[in-house]
Amino acid sequence: MPVPSQPAAVPGQAVPGQPAIVPGQAAPQPGQRTVAPNPRGPLGPDFHWGVATSGFQSEGHAPDSNWLRYIDANPGWDRLGNSVDFYDHYQTDIKLAADLGVKVFRIGIEWARLQPQPGTWDTEAFAYYDSVVNAIVDAGMQPMLTLDHWVYPGWEADRGGWKNPGMVDDWLANARAVVSHFASRNPVWVTVNEPVAYIQHEVKHNDTNADEMLDKVAQVHNTIYDFIHKVQPGALVTSNVGYVAGAETQVNGPLMEKIHDKLDFIGVDYYFGYEPPKSDGSTSAPEGMWDLPIRPEGIYYALQHYSRLYPDKPLWVVENGMPTENGKPRADGYTRSDHLRDTIYWLQRAKADGMNVIGYNYWSLTDNYEWSSYTPRFGLYSVDVENDPSLTRKPTDAVDTYRRIVAEDGISPGYTPVRAAADCHLVDPPASCEAPAPVP
Repeated sequence: MPVPSQPAAVPGQAVPGQPAIVPGQAAPQPGQRTVAPNPRGPLGPDFHWGVATSGFQSEGHAPDSNWLRYIDANPGWDRLGNSVDFYDHYQTDIKLAADLGVKVFRIGIEWARLQPQPGTWDTEAFAYYDSVVNAIVDAGMQPMLTLDHWVYPGWEADRGGWKNPGMVDDWLANARAVVSHFASRNPVWVTVNEPVAYIQHEVKHNDTNADEMLDKVAQVHNTIYDFIHKVQPGALVTSNVGYVAGAETQVNGPLMEKIHDKLDFIGVDYYFGYEPPKSDGSTSAPEGMWDLPIRPEGIYYALQHYSRLYPDKPLWVVENGMPTENGKPRADGYTRSDHLRDTIYWLQRAKADGMNVIGYNYWSLTDNYEWSSYTPRFGLYSVDVENDPSLTRKPTDAVDTYRRIVAEDGISPGYTPVRAAADCHLVDPPASCEAPAPVP
């Protein structure tokens, strides 16, 4: 669920049935150039391979919410409709994921669906999510459940959303109900998805104060973290950050200062490299996400950044993928398979260099609604929402590639990336220039 971010003025215990997480070493410090004997070795049989989806972007049949209202207020945006209708296709979509061999399936549990009116819980909505989560578990995967993927009920929007003094209490009431209901399925938890991007949307669409919302988001994360561990003591809990190359400290640093003590692992979403400003200080406006700079090596520096800040925290890439325009081949000829293999190469390099990388989720299993448009396509399976009433899931070239990667616990030691590393100033400066990845 990527939204291109620009620098903004906004501020282990083992789980039964799951491998224990052992804190790893931090990445090499500036000036070190130690090369691991096998810098491209496999990620190992305990690695958490996964796929990611979200509720609002995929489910369809959406109840009243802040985001339905944002779409209605922007007539130039694509209408949501029923998106890829995961609501009715979840059984076959879960099978598609299981056939990849992945161990984790991420979904969102939509507050707007569960609580259509204040104080009123929809038992049929809980039953629906029971069916989805049970299907994930029955298919041999662990659910990763997101409590807030930027969407809240329409009645909460009427109260002002995050401007509402009672939002924290309302949010926590829903979150406690969800956690209590699903804790027995042993999910991994994502409390709030990409909080800074969430804040930016609420500032833009709902005139929300960024600093106040940041404080509230940190408060709900920290509070529900403790509640999750009370009812599911061995849980793994995070709030994933949307990594911004070249400005991560400024963009996500204030958030991480408030919540890092309440993270069982650092969840990182990585999509794009650094886009340097023009000589006049402006940046180029891309036509779409597919025109943003793709730098697969940047994931190494994103992981390096957090391994140095929090060396005791494991690292999990909660989202990563590459957009195409309506599923067409990219102008540069770079394929989804190329990008996937290159990315895993750099994950393996990161792990070989001492970073405790424990998981990777591909964004996304299928194409979906990218917060105003169906044109950006990220899916392993392509779905032409606007022209195919049957919503057929069509495999991209990356399906077989991902299946092989999962089966082999990584890529072969002899692999050479299709996309050579870019000039360091185009990746994640200053780190990518001051402490470049050791050359194997």
